Amino acid sequence: MAPSLSKPLLRLSPQPPCLHCLSTPFSSLSPPKTSIARAHERPRRGLQLVCPCERAVFLSRTVAPVRGLRRWGGGGGFVGPEIPGQGEMKYVLVTGGVVSGLGKGVTASSIGVVLKACGLRITSIKIDPYLNTDAGTMSPFEHGEVFVLDDGGEVDLDLGNYERFLDIKLTRDNNITTGKIYQSVIDKERKGEYLGKTVQVVPHITNAIQEWIERVAKIPVDGKEGPADVCVIELGGTIGDIESMPFIEALGQFSYRVGPGNFCLVHVSLVPVLNVVGEQKTKPTQHSVRGLRGLGLTPNILACRSTKELEENVKEKLSQFCHVPAANIITLYDVSNIWRIPLLLHEQKAHEAILKVLNLERMDSIAREPKLDEWIARATIFDTLHDTVRIAMVGKYTGLSDSYLSVLKALLHASVDCHRKLVVDWVASTDLEDSTAIEAPDSYKTAWNLLKGAGGILVPGGFGDRGVQGKILAAKYAREKNVPYLGICLGMQIAVVEYARHVMNLTDANSTEFDPNTKTPCVIFMPEGSKTHMGATMRLGSRRTFFKIADCKSSKLYGNVTYVDERHRHRYEVNPDMVPEFENAGLQFVGKDDTGRRMEIIEIPNHRYFVGAQFHPEFKSRPSKPSPLFVGLIAAASGQLDRVLQDRCTGHAVSEKHVLSNGSYTPAIHQNGHPKKLPNGLSNGTYYGNGNGVHA
Repeated sequence: MAPSLSKPLLRLSPQPPCLHCLSTPFSSLSPPKTSIARAHERPRRGLQLVCPCERAVFLSRTVAPVRGLRRWGGGGGFVGPEIPGQGEMKYVLVTGGVVSGLGKGVTASSIGVVLKACGLRITSIKIDPYLNTDAGTMSPFEHGEVFVLDDGGEVDLDLGNYERFLDIKLTRDNNITTGKIYQSVIDKERKGEYLGKTVQVVPHITNAIQEWIERVAKIPVDGKEGPADVCVIELGGTIGDIESMPFIEALGQFSYRVGPGNFCLVHVSLVPVLNVVGEQKTKPTQHSVRGLRGLGLTPNILACRSTKELEENVKEKLSQFCHVPAANIITLYDVSNIWRIPLLLHEQKAHEAILKVLNLERMDSIAREPKLDEWIARATIFDTLHDTVRIAMVGKYTGLSDSYLSVLKALLHASVDCHRKLVVDWVASTDLEDSTAIEAPDSYKTAWNLLKGAGGILVPGGFGDRGVQGKILAAKYAREKNVPYLGICLGMQIAVVEYARHVMNLTDANSTEFDPNTKTPCVIFMPEGSKTHMGATMRLGSRRTFFKIADCKSSKLYGNVTYVDERHRHRYEVNPDMVPEFENAGLQFVGKDDTGRRMEIIEIPNHRYFVGAQFHPEFKSRPSKPSPLFVGLIAAASGQLDRVLQDRCTGHAVSEKHVLSNGSYTPAIHQNGHPKKLPNGLSNGTYYGNGNGVHA
């Protein structure tokens, strides 16, 4: 609270008044915001105003009342601007140091979880310093998967983490990029909004960043009215990156502008353990914090990644050299599954440290102990599962698991829901093709062994013709051998092509994406698409799918609803003119759009489970609400589909809250055959998708 005066004099806090403020009559000052005072506090007797530069002014009671101020109870005082730390939007900034890939996204998401469990409403923002306007045109090998939001935003995969952890629906503006900021500033300059000023990084770019954050933080994302209580901001990259400098400067200004009690900085750093000496080394974190402080930001909390819990002497050393209380130094050590990260923060009382920095520790509406029962149950279930289910993931980006991150997490959610431990067999689609049998026979043999040993096959989305023939062979094998199959986007389209070639004997059937001159175009370019511009020109975002056949597996899995809203990202679609031929040949199009011309879901009725979806069901899968189509795949692969369909039809979905007692389990990684090494160290063998990953 700004200091009061015992005499009728003007003072400002924390700095002296500017000339503009002194020359402004008090009667022309804007009415202040309404504050929410604590129950045990009463405002000082007098008048508190906000001058045009937003500094607090306190006048004695001898000054005449100003229109627009309301009195506090019957005490004769006036309620001025909000007390720092009460009633205003709170911001938690998460930065990273030393190296990339430490898990800032999971840390930011987990912070949101524990704060939400305390009764606060949470929103999230991800800052990506690259010049791309969005992630839509980036290769999965460059930046992992492109996550799609309800509004059609193509964003960084960390926004998928936020949505899965916090069960919220974000907007495209929740992902800030350098490209978006510069584009908005240049557009304003072209319109003449800067009135002839020289447009510079400071203040115009930095101001645009701050305005963007404030605007987006007020957008409700949890389905309730009004803004959230806390906005968790993740700054991508590593402290010291030249591309992130404008954002760091903007955030430094922003922290000063919102004031103490409204801003908390959590710095994620690395405390490595050298095998030679077996000692936890603090120097990398010390240098990282020194660099952060040199750029104008001071961490309130340190989140240290390490293989094991930090020793007390290490915490004391970090506290001494980084100027952070030892109680505010959190260890993010390796755990059995990712759902234990929020529990790790809770155990180390990270929520108390954050609430204290944000001046929220004494608010009656905030629980001192987070309610994390659901997270505890889910983490416990995973650690006690031992009956496995094997899914072959047939794709072209298998060298980087982040390329299919949401698909992996949807599989994980479904496997826990079905009480099975997930085993993902990575199969490069090119390795299934006949050409590989000649060029690399060992890889060819390994790929087919993995496919034949799986309980289910999943072909995810993708672009381009590389590996398409291998995907068609995988769909053919699943159809002929009655192996559960789920095709997503391109996975559905190649299933249609395969059906046309091998069931309908249309040997030249193809997609115009791979053969523009095909005589039998089963899949065609959508009329509204653009062939000249790549970014944001696909059919994107949430679209409605209507079930046309009630007695189908997909409809039952969704609970016998008449329609579903799922997220899309595609340029090509099944040729509607060929649909009658397919239906006469036994392929069912059980889901269509509102016009009935766009095919959304396919099924083969006499197959155990053969489903294709034009949309991406993985983007809306949540740990507590797994995607129905993924549940169907896992259930079919583990022999539970009939029971699951019956439960879904009667409204009794499998609940992951029921902790199983399947005995103890020690996490392990196995390999099949003779795996070949992939660029990121993964093998072409078996991967436990719910192991020690860094995404939720």
